[in-house]
Amino acid sequence: MDDYNELGDNIAEWISNYAKEHEVNTLVIGVSGGVDSAVTSTLCAKTGIRTIVLNMPIRQKNKQINLSNQHIEWLKSNWKNVESKFVDLTGVYENYSTELSSHNFSELALANTKARLRMVTLYAFAASNNGIVVGTGNKVEDFGVGFYTKYGDGGVDISPIADLLKSEVFSLGKSLGIIDGILSADPTDGLWDDSRTDEEQIGASYQELEWAMKELENPNEENYNDRQKEILELYSNFNSKNSHKMNPIPIFKK
Repeated sequence: MDDYNELGDNIAEWISNYAKEHEVNTLVIGVSGGVDSAVTSTLCAKTGIRTIVLNMPIRQKNKQINLSNQHIEWLKSNWKNVESKFVDLTGVYENYSTELSSHNFSELALANTKARLRMVTLYAFAASNNGIVVGTGNKVEDFGVGFYTKYGDGGVDISPIADLLKSEVFSLGKSLGIIDGILSADPTDGLWDDSRTDEEQIGASYQELEWAMKELENPNEENYNDRQKEILELYSNFNSKNSHKMNPIPIFKK
C-alpha cells in the first residue's frame, strides 16, 4: 500500500509540475463512474490546483450517473479545490442523431459520437478557464488494445495513468480511498444503451489482456493452452487494428 501511496503522490506532483510549467491554472476532467476517471480526478484534486470535474450523461443508466455523483461529492468533501458541473448531453446527442438518421450511420459510429461530444464539452470548459483536459486512459487501453474513441476520450492534453496497467489502477484506487461502488463495478465505456461491459466488447478480461501484453514481450509458444492462444491472437488483432490510434498521424514528407 505504501508503494501506491508514493505512486499517487508522484503522479499528482507530475500533474502539478506540468500545469505550472505551462502556466495552466485549471484541470478539467470527465467523471464516468468508472475506476480510471475516479483515480485520475482524485490525483488532480491532490495537486491543489483548481479542478473541474464533469458528469456528462448521454442516455446513461442511473447506476452510472449515481456512481459519478457519489464520487464527485466524495471529492468535494475532501478537497476544496474541486468544482463540479453536470452537463446532460442527451438532447444534443439525440438532435445530432436525428439530423444524420438518413445517412444510416452504424451503431458503433453513433456510440463513438457520444465520446466525441464529451470531448468537445471538456475542451469548451478548458478553453474558458485557462485549463487543460486530463485523460483517463490506462496502459492496456491506450497502448495495448486501443480500446478508446479516437478524438473522443482519446482527445486529451495529458495522460497521468497511461503507464499504469488496469490492475495497478485498481490498487492505486484502493490506496486513494475511492468508494467501493466504483472499485467493485464492472468496467464499461458507457457508450451503449445496453450497458455492455468492456469484457463483453473485447472478449477478454483486463487480467487476460495484461497477461498477453507482458507475454508478447518474450513469447513461449510451446506452452500455451487453447485459451491463452485465443487471448494472444485477440490482443494482437486489437493492437494491429487500432494502431492508427496509438501511432502518430501519418504525414507526407515533400
